[in-house]
Amino acid sequence: MSLPSKKIILEHFDEKDAVMAGVIRRVGSFKLKRNQNYFQVLCKAIVGQQISIKAAESINHRFQNLFTNNRPTPKKVQGLQEKQLREVGLSGQKVKYMKDLSEKFLDGTVRPHRMTYQDNEEIIQQLTQVYGIGRWTAEMFLIFSLNRMDVLPVGDLGLRAGVKLLYNMRAMPTQDRVRVLGRKWQPFATVGTWYTWRILDEEIIAY
Repeated sequence: MSLPSKKIILEHFDEKDAVMAGVIRRVGSFKLKRNQNYFQVLCKAIVGQQISIKAAESINHRFQNLFTNNRPTPKKVQGLQEKQLREVGLSGQKVKYMKDLSEKFLDGTVRPHRMTYQDNEEIIQQLTQVYGIGRWTAEMFLIFSLNRMDVLPVGDLGLRAGVKLLYNMRAMPTQDRVRVLGRKWQPFATVGTWYTWRILDEEIIAY
């Protein structure tokens, strides 16, 4: 799936949200790198749950070093002992999440090759059958693995903090308020989210 051009994006946001259009002109082109190693993306998302980006990067680096070519696979994760996973910095809870994720890939509960033909909600329903994967993690997968253009992760603290700053709100916006704002971004909610993240951190997030 090719990403929309800057021209198409600007035409949309010039009409729907002038504030965001200004950000797009300031930040530059929309860049989203697709990672088709679906299992790896979900592992990284689990690592990143409820910890800082810096801590997540450190743990993920050590986690990937456990594998040949730094590429975790469901079979290899299943073969690791809990102690090995704890030693790289994963909590006991996240070890359980990783084990269940690998099991669900191996037993066919998660079928990544079908996802091309499924809509966002169908994929979220599939992924949230994995212990420890909630809506936020599934939405990160939709953005970074499948490059779906209309994802609005209202539970993401970075998105909410960026919206607060960008639209000069006095308090952190509720998920409902972000959802209402995001309607103006459709069908490019992912694009609006990506540029909002850039307000807080110029580094481009990748999974």
